[in-house]
Amino acid sequence: MKALDTNVLARFFIDDDDDPQAARQRPLAVQALAERCFVSVTVLLELEWVMRGFYELPRRDISRVFRALVGIEHVTLEDRDAVLMAVDAFDQGLDFADSLHVARSRRASGFATFDRRLAKRAQALTLLPPVERLG
Repeated sequence: MKALDTNVLARFFIDDDDDPQAARQRPLAVQALAERCFVSVTVLLELEWVMRGFYELPRRDISRVFRALVGIEHVTLEDRDAVLMAVDAFDQGLDFADSLHVARSRRASGFATFDRRLAKRAQALTLLPPVERLG
C-alpha cells in the first residue's frame, strides 16, 4: 500500500483545465487511487488548504471531496473517525484545520486555545473535547 501526497489527491479530484501539467498527471492520480492506498491527516490538512486557497473552491465542494475520499473502500485514512468528525464540524462552519485539531484531541479532557472564534463556534457545536478559550 502506497501513501499518497496532496498533489495526487488534488489531481484526482480537481480537473484543472488551465494547467497542462495537470492534464498529464491526472491519469496517474486516477491510477494511484484505483489501488489500495493510505492518506495521512497532514495530507488532508494540506489538501483543504490547496482547495480553499489555490483553487478557491467553495466549502460545500471541499466537503464533497473529503466525503468522497472517505467513501472509497480501499483508501485507508489515518484516524478516519476524527476525519469524519472534522468534516461534520467543517460542514457546520468551523475551519477545517481547527475542527481536525479538536477531533484528533478527543482523548483529552479539553482543548485550550487563544482563538476566540474557534472557542465560540466549537462551544456552539458542543464539540468534544470541550474547547476552552484562554485569557
